[in-house]
Amino acid sequence: MGESTEEVDFEDQEASKLSRQAFSFFLHALLALGSWFAMMLAGYALNPTGIPQWAILVLSLVVPLAVALLIARIHPDTMATAVWLLGLIWMLIMSLWVLDMPTGPNQCFQCGATEKLTRTFFSLPRPSGLIDNDGPFLGTWPAMALLGYSIGAWLGKGRRKA
Repeated sequence: MGESTEEVDFEDQEASKLSRQAFSFFLHALLALGSWFAMMLAGYALNPTGIPQWAILVLSLVVPLAVALLIARIHPDTMATAVWLLGLIWMLIMSLWVLDMPTGPNQCFQCGATEKLTRTFFSLPRPSGLIDNDGPFLGTWPAMALLGYSIGAWLGKGRRKA
């Protein structure tokens, strides 16, 4: 007839665990993007000239990696290693948006799909002109920050001794 109190308690525990995991996932995603954004703000404040995009790409990976490594050494969390999925989903959404954009003069005129993506997100061989040449800032670098954070959390969790 009615549910036993043990079944209700088990369901409450599962729901509580799921909500803790979701909160932890989004907290780590915010930490990853926050560390990347802080790095970008520091770069704009210092305003160094002549920094190549590949160096910013590497820093977008390394800075969140170091933050996650530090956090994972203090408080390891399995959800921290999963934030790379958010970066992958973000890149897929951005890629679909870019592929759906029309081309024209000064905007990747007569580009194929691969060229459209590489020129927009990596500026290779030159920027595409799509999304005001902000493809790395809007797509590549945040996704790299989430990937770097996941790697750092995995390395920090793996090195911790029980």
